[in-house]
Amino acid sequence: MTDLHTPLTLHPDAQAQLFTHAHTANTFTDQPVTDDQLHAIYDLAKFPPTAMNVQPLRILYTRPGTTRDRLLTHLAEGNRAKTATAPVTAVLAADTDFHHHLPTTFPVLPGLQERFAADDTTRENTARFNATIQIGYYLLGIRAAGLAAGPMGGFDPTGIDTEFFTDNGWKSLLVVNIGHPGPDAYRPRLPRLTHTDATHTP
Repeated sequence: MTDLHTPLTLHPDAQAQLFTHAHTANTFTDQPVTDDQLHAIYDLAKFPPTAMNVQPLRILYTRPGTTRDRLLTHLAEGNRAKTATAPVTAVLAADTDFHHHLPTTFPVLPGLQERFAADDTTRENTARFNATIQIGYYLLGIRAAGLAAGPMGGFDPTGIDTEFFTDNGWKSLLVVNIGHPGPDAYRPRLPRLTHTDATHTP
């Protein structure tokens, strides 16, 4: 039952699964992550807002095998072992050519595609910023699917982009292991700032 004293309408169990009890996972079982689960995660993450509905997040999925081995060479040494055994590892990237989809995703502003096409710097900044926003949604989608996420910033983005994205111009932003948490998957939770620490009302 929802706590009548909380201003939140989301059930406490859902709050726990998405926010308060979820941790970054560092080990995973060998239980597979299905294609249907990956589709469901994206189908949640695509709905929250991006500026002008640009939706620049792109995802490369790897499973153990040759493609994963290629990815491992571009990760920091401390991230390789846990990534090698994760059921799925996703490279989350920004599509700097997102503007090609704008006639479909933002038809209310004719000419927007051409404006972005003419300004490479603004287009890349828009792609990176909004894909980063979408990454937050995507991580919550993983948790909503009953899975654990292990996001990692320790990698060589230029190496990954050269290895995988020379044909499409995607720019890697984050690498995330996805699966069911294994033994000793979680480190103790570190302190969070309080509402008072993080907010200001003049």
